[in-house]
Amino acid sequence: FDYHARKAAESSRPLAERMRPRNISEFVGQDHVVGAGSLIRHAIEEDRIFSMLFWGPPGCGKTTLARIIAGETRSYFVHFSAVLSGVKEIRAVIAEARNQQQVHRKRTILFVDEIHRFNKAQQDAFLHHVESGLITLIGATTENPSFEVISALLSRSQVYVLEHLSKNELNKLEQCAKSGRYTAEDIAVLKTLIRRHTDLINLLKDPDTSLDDVYQYLSRDENDTPADSSTGDLGEPLPDDRDE
Repeated sequence: FDYHARKAAESSRPLAERMRPRNISEFVGQDHVVGAGSLIRHAIEEDRIFSMLFWGPPGCGKTTLARIIAGETRSYFVHFSAVLSGVKEIRAVIAEARNQQQVHRKRTILFVDEIHRFNKAQQDAFLHHVESGLITLIGATTENPSFEVISALLSRSQVYVLEHLSKNELNKLEQCAKSGRYTAEDIAVLKTLIRRHTDLINLLKDPDTSLDDVYQYLSRDENDTPADSSTGDLGEPLPDDRDE
């Protein structure tokens, strides 16, 4: 019964959640940040995590990378949403961090998703604890941290810029989907998402594209670009765009 319940719960999770890599070796893209010999990869492997900020567009792997760190570290890890939380919740996290340090001798890593949503007062609330080493801060943002994160936090964190996945990296995700971990329906959905993602990148590259063009594209019904779900075939690999 438990086995079937777990299988049902797994299949009900969104495709993006089921496709998240479980460790750093499964992570696709951002080789300049997490590639072999990189500082972050070494920090993960040695469990010596430092304060850092991930800046990049939606879907580039900021939250996934933080979750990999959570799975690899022996520290106490807290996932915190700047959209849903405020100063009260920050104080509760700080209190638990003290408890983890005193009782369990564990460091606390605080991941703040959409950290740019915090105002100056909210960011100030945990500045002292980052300075003292009580918490190690990992922030994720789609906005330039130079303008959205207070300078005191910025100076105590390493900023990493994450990029859109290239077509070659999207091909790797296709191959992962075809490896047998996903259903034909999953593969069809992924094919549609990859096509739309690629079309949007091409649209943004066009100097004649207006903001209205982008809004119109984003509001378009997903059924306008259907994927062939009858066979689960993902079609020909997309050409790499690194040299474009």
